[in-house]
Amino acid sequence: MLRLIKVAVFVSCLIPAALLTRGLYIGDLGVNPAETLQLETGIWALRFLFASLAVTPLRRVFGWNRLVQYRRMLGLYAFFYATLHLFTYVILDRSFDLTGIFEDIAERPFITFGMLAFTLMIPLALTSTKGWIRRLGRKWQLLHRLVYASAIAASLHFIWKVKVVIGEPVYYAMILAVLLGVRIVVSLRKRTARALSPKPANP
Repeated sequence: MLRLIKVAVFVSCLIPAALLTRGLYIGDLGVNPAETLQLETGIWALRFLFASLAVTPLRRVFGWNRLVQYRRMLGLYAFFYATLHLFTYVILDRSFDLTGIFEDIAERPFITFGMLAFTLMIPLALTSTKGWIRRLGRKWQLLHRLVYASAIAASLHFIWKVKVVIGEPVYYAMILAVLLGVRIVVSLRKRTARALSPKPANP
């Protein structure tokens, strides 16, 4: 049953990509399909990234420990949709114009933060296998803290893209603040507990 649920979650995560592919095929993506593809793939990348970040707080608050088996999948889907988002920009918006892309990265802040968010996700995706977890040991957890910086950069990318500080971009920023805030509170409590715990007496 658990395996079937995991397969169902895996397939469900592909639904947004399937719907966008269908919309592109039948011409149902509005007057500017390229912009629709960029926006939707970017938003879904952000959603899956936040979903992967939500696993740990939900485990700690509600005791839903089985959610941990979906965290890596959600993170990889975030990278998958972020890659689609990047491809739509490189192919449909810039037509492989590398000079123009590098100029955008240097001159347009929302592109800068978007590229930063994607770049930080690359080592996370590459080291997401069990083999890499064994090889890196404790360093793996340190490396995967890059996800916090990637999420922050992605949120700033979204806010700068739409050029407004109201509505959907702010809601995502608030969700990220809660997800990171829970981690900070838990970390501070652990440090306080260690500091207050009695030290063993010297022999």
